[in-house]
Amino acid sequence: MLPAIFGLAGPVLSAEEEDLIRRTDPLGFILFARNIDHPEQVKALTDALKALTGRDNTPILIDQEGGRVARLGPPHWRVWPPALDFARVYAQSPDRAKAAVLCNYQALALDLVALGISVNCAPVLDVPEVGAHDIIGDRAFGAEPAVIAELGGALLEGFALAGVVGVIKHIPGHGRALADSHEALPRVTASIEALNRDLKPFKALAHAPMAMTAHIVYDAWDEQRCATLSPRVIRDVIREEIGFDGLLMTDDLDMKALEGPVPLSGRQSLAAGCDVVLNCWGRMADMRGLAEQLPPATSACLRRLSEAMAIWRAPPPTAEIVEQQIDLLAERDRLLQGN
Repeated sequence: MLPAIFGLAGPVLSAEEEDLIRRTDPLGFILFARNIDHPEQVKALTDALKALTGRDNTPILIDQEGGRVARLGPPHWRVWPPALDFARVYAQSPDRAKAAVLCNYQALALDLVALGISVNCAPVLDVPEVGAHDIIGDRAFGAEPAVIAELGGALLEGFALAGVVGVIKHIPGHGRALADSHEALPRVTASIEALNRDLKPFKALAHAPMAMTAHIVYDAWDEQRCATLSPRVIRDVIREEIGFDGLLMTDDLDMKALEGPVPLSGRQSLAAGCDVVLNCWGRMADMRGLAEQLPPATSACLRRLSEAMAIWRAPPPTAEIVEQQIDLLAERDRLLQGN
């Protein structure tokens, strides 16, 4: 198995993509708005991907956080609130907020289940810092590590109840970055003491099945390399200090925070200790380069993948999904209104 998660060019697989998938057996795939038209089309696409890999539990990812990060939207899918909305409820009633989060994200995950999508890249566990870039903003469950951990844990529970795997991000923390790593390489100069505060949500949810790295240089840990490419950060901080032993994927290798060819960044991230690379944009040259240059998935990667995907299960009938969502959303709204 190739330790890569590939994006796709459009809503239907091309002959080139089908051939590449058959030859290389990538670990998984990620969908974006360009891959999404209507429910029947998305389900046909995910069915085709599973047929090509021969694995019903092939990880098929999406970024469906709610709020401003949502690949599924009207007219076929409902709008979901941003994470910060639940933090505001938490200030009034922690118990109501946690229960509302569980209901909301279980219902959201059922949208994915109906489409054959098995992994959602959430929750955001970054702790936003005043004065930092607003790339995180309302995507986080507030600005207090303990609250972020509690509500992030409820989100993961809601996903798991629906049979969807969550991905904690952006480990070891994006909240202090002064730049958007999609556009530039951020450098965080904070002290170890300050960074320890940012680690708290990740430590609390170190049992999560999957995590996504941050393309950020943390001077206190490694002045030369961003976390995705740093053996020290991955080994000493993510694996040892945080205690995360789940499947560790890179953030998108196409982001401008990383320099050089995508296949080179992919090799470097695996050498640093990541389990799998994320290559989102469906560019055939990059995917072929990764297929040629990456080693096969390690035994540790395959073990972590198997343990993570144990959460996935075959979806229930559509009518049952709809009924569950109606009940969950009614309960969520009751909780949010304080009734």
